Amino acid sequence: MGFLKYKNYTGSVEFNDTDKILFGKVLGIRGLISYEGQTVDELEQDFKSGIDEYLEACKEKGIEPQKPYTGAFNVRIPSDMHGQAAMEAYEQGITLNAFVKHAIEERLKIAIIERKPLAHGPAKKENKEKKAGRYKI
Repeated sequence: MGFLKYKNYTGSVEFNDTDKILFGKVLGIRGLISYEGQTVDELEQDFKSGIDEYLEACKEKGIEPQKPYTGAFNVRIPSDMHGQAAMEAYEQGITLNAFVKHAIEERLKIAIIERKPLAHGPAKKENKEKKAGRYKI
């Protein structure tokens, strides 16, 4: 999977083999900004115009646009794993946050070296109507 970047937003690039169309959505926000195109250039243009339309709609409504990847997130893990991680962090003389950050850094290094996805890939996408509900705030 590839990625598009524009105005600090990142979007996915996927291909629907049935409809022979490129599509994607902006990642890292709660709302939905989707886009599509027959070519990479069309996809990129629709991605950029989707973000511009979203930002303009937020401005018109007087609301703050969602910012992607704030640097903070919650992780749900089993309580025993939480305890083990906290004890290991304590033993190392670091915070649990620093311990988790280090674990993620190490896993990302391995993933980049191996050039393998971090999970089983993106979930299957449902067919969507063109421009129906282009973005959701």
